[in-house]
Amino acid sequence: MTSAAISIEGVDKRYIGRGREVVALDHVSLRIEEGEFVAFVGPSGCGKSTLLNMIAGIIPMSSGSIVHDDRPVTAINRHVGYLTQADSVLPWRTVEQNVGLPLEYRGVGAAERQKRVAEMLELVDLKGFGKAFPKELSGGMRKRVALAQMLAYGPDTLLMDEPFGALDAQLKLVMQQQLLRIWQEQKKTIVFVTHDLAEAIALASRVIVFSGRPGKIKYVEPIDIPYPRDVFKVRFLPAFEAAYDNLWRELSPEIAKGEEL
Repeated sequence: MTSAAISIEGVDKRYIGRGREVVALDHVSLRIEEGEFVAFVGPSGCGKSTLLNMIAGIIPMSSGSIVHDDRPVTAINRHVGYLTQADSVLPWRTVEQNVGLPLEYRGVGAAERQKRVAEMLELVDLKGFGKAFPKELSGGMRKRVALAQMLAYGPDTLLMDEPFGALDAQLKLVMQQQLLRIWQEQKKTIVFVTHDLAEAIALASRVIVFSGRPGKIKYVEPIDIPYPRDVFKVRFLPAFEAAYDNLWRELSPEIAKGEEL
């Protein structure tokens, strides 16, 4: 077995809302292997994004522990990349200036920064667009800029919270395929939150189903589809259908519970 990139042990998250205690996550334990692509699915409010934020060190856990690359997460985790549905592309900076922003923050010199930015733009198929401004780009191209920005400083672990949720169906497929290519080339560990069950199965090697609040890990489905995958054609495979049936059987009652509240 490879070493764990992320080890989550007995994690709880409680907070006070409207004068009462709310349990967002209840004793969650999970091991994510180095180089693994894991997807989190579950009903709204089940704690998927909360757990992602705790791995990133953005919010504290109430109890338990999270260890990333042998480092306990007790503050902002500067060893992960984080991409959300709302990108952090700055409209007043060019594409290459946006991609180089994390390197500026880390004090990387101009020559090395320029070299790294060029590599990232080629990686995400934006070579030749470095001087463009975000307003001149399509939604899919803006998302590629955000992806390149996240990858620029070389994090080994990528946290992605519904990164393609705002894209139309065709662009979503393009970005999914590009992400799989980058993952296979660079051997990153990816933790991917989505409400799209088909997206989770098409991308991930394991899909984790969370129960409704309080969020617990209810079910884990290994996806028995070899890589490389074609994100369009994979949906017609018997293994995809079997995984979808298994996951929907576990997920649908949790969604129904939420609707009854």
